[in-house]
Amino acid sequence: MNELQAILEGFESSQESGEITFLATVVKTQGSTYRRPGAKMFMTNTGRMIGTISAGCLENDVFEYTQQRMSDGKPILVTYDRTASEDILWGFGLGCNGVVQVLIERLERKSIPNAIAFTQECFHKKHLGIIATVFAFEGEVDVKLGSRLLLYPNGKIVTDIKDPNLIESLSADVQAAFVNQKSSVNNYQLPLGSAEVFIEVIQPPTPLVIFGAGYGAVPVAKFAQALGWDVTVVDCRANETTRARFPLGCDVILSNRDIIHKQIFIDVQTIAVVMTHNYLDDLEILKMMLPSPARYIGVLGTKYRTERLLQDLSSKGIVPTSEQLNRLYSPVGIDIGAETPEEIAIAIIAEIQAVLRNRNSNFLKNRNQPIHKSYQDNFNL
Repeated sequence: MNELQAILEGFESSQESGEITFLATVVKTQGSTYRRPGAKMFMTNTGRMIGTISAGCLENDVFEYTQQRMSDGKPILVTYDRTASEDILWGFGLGCNGVVQVLIERLERKSIPNAIAFTQECFHKKHLGIIATVFAFEGEVDVKLGSRLLLYPNGKIVTDIKDPNLIESLSADVQAAFVNQKSSVNNYQLPLGSAEVFIEVIQPPTPLVIFGAGYGAVPVAKFAQALGWDVTVVDCRANETTRARFPLGCDVILSNRDIIHKQIFIDVQTIAVVMTHNYLDDLEILKMMLPSPARYIGVLGTKYRTERLLQDLSSKGIVPTSEQLNRLYSPVGIDIGAETPEEIAIAIIAEIQAVLRNRNSNFLKNRNQPIHKSYQDNFNL
């Protein structure tokens, strides 16, 4: 389960127990910081916390704000400046030479627009969504701290922002965020003032399809679930004992290679790992997966074995395009000298994560650029 999923579950349980709940979100950073915009921490009035917004140095202080500064229920913006000398006096010790701005809000189930309910819908229906949150403004802008604009996949927009100029600018930028799937921090220069907005892309859980249900597939499923991915296991041997081997929450499909294509759904977000240990099964699966829109196709086995699979497909008139081959990863996994099933699973999951984040899996010590993408302000005139 990932952090956001845990927060959603925490919110649901808090509603049943009647707790007062709060959400802290990192909305803007400058310089080097431990967490980036979008990092969240859920809190209750009883002291329960889920998620982190720092390396552990800010969480207690943010919680104190909910107890002492939010009796009126209105959102507040808190700035932690590690570059200032006051940081030494206060002892936050962010561990990084940067500035972190945190929006703290009281959560209400009936609020409109409701970011929590919207995020729950994105996860439940497995679709992308965009949340634009106003975290600062100056001048005569018809907006409140914490005002939002939500964009649904069908183009529907829900917002409590009243300023027409800001709505117009935001509408274009959230549409762009839906296409490029990149969050951003934007500064809007308006006729009578300005507003800073965090545009956040809500990604549903990554769908992972594992073809093959041998013992080597079990740790792959476990590690993927730990990251909050939506795991489907396809047992090409149709063995009824398979389900007992895999973690709860995994969707296990008992099938055979002739009908797999009728039982699974593949889209542009799908990640697939082929590890049946059966040549003919792998041949049929590749025949199905290469023309599919799947983002990543990993195949267990040697490079020679995969080349032979591709040659056999070519002899049947199925010649992969260069674009399809770019999405094919074999031997699957990054080179960490993996030998055991668990080590191989780590190598596979690490490679998939690198692909999802457009990284090359190199040692961080050899990286000359910052680890994280900079959320530079976008100035809209």
